[in-house]
Amino acid sequence: MFTKLLPRDAAMAKGSAFISDEVQYNLFHRICEGSDALCLKTEDGKMIFAQTPKQKGWLWISKEVNREERKVLIHELASVLKDVPLPGVASDPLISGEFAEAFSKMNPVRCQIDMTMESYCCPNVIIPKNVAGECRKARHEDIELVADYLAGFLRDAFRSPVDSETQISKAKGMIEAGGLYLWCVDGKPVSMANNSHRSPRHARINAVFTPIEQRKNGYASSIVAALCTNLEKEQLVPMLYADISNPDSNKVYQNIGFLKSGKITEINFLR
Repeated sequence: MFTKLLPRDAAMAKGSAFISDEVQYNLFHRICEGSDALCLKTEDGKMIFAQTPKQKGWLWISKEVNREERKVLIHELASVLKDVPLPGVASDPLISGEFAEAFSKMNPVRCQIDMTMESYCCPNVIIPKNVAGECRKARHEDIELVADYLAGFLRDAFRSPVDSETQISKAKGMIEAGGLYLWCVDGKPVSMANNSHRSPRHARINAVFTPIEQRKNGYASSIVAALCTNLEKEQLVPMLYADISNPDSNKVYQNIGFLKSGKITEINFLR
């Protein structure tokens, strides 16, 4: 019933049913690149599952599949994954809920909603006006600042203390990868954003952060817009995920041309 899903698989290529939901499920492209990822699809390509070890599994089911067929597919997948150490699932709110229910009947887990994100794409960026500063790539000498920004980003996202020292290695890696940018005013960094991953048709932006004292000045809007402009030159459509519980960040993205493209609900499986 299930076969291996490969990077650049036909099930996620132009002409497939997946394409209409590609922004919402863009993370599939990144997961499938992992050599140790568990990636499965049905033979007809209308259901896809992908999981990085120790991370939540992502699940997509085509809208062409009716309710009864969907229940059968979900039950079969839950059976296949019965002995897999799965910490949770991420999918459309309806699908993630249905899978969590099926999986919890086969495993001693409790299900708890972690967060719901809105996916966005930006086919035409709107450049903010009258915002001071300029965009530049993060450099080696920015490692400590970036680590501090990453800690702030995580504190905002998970509402728990994070020591910036724990983010030094990650900051170094992101800078070396070449996708991390800073918005600077009079030479001083005031905001951050990262080009995280490029897939065949899109590029994902993440780690958008502005310190509290620098917010409401348009810096986040400007740096994200700058990254979008660069990606447009590569003929890639920028996309990102935003926690719906943060209306300010969602408004920032919408104001510069990002369009809602479907929600993803993450559910934790607690043992």
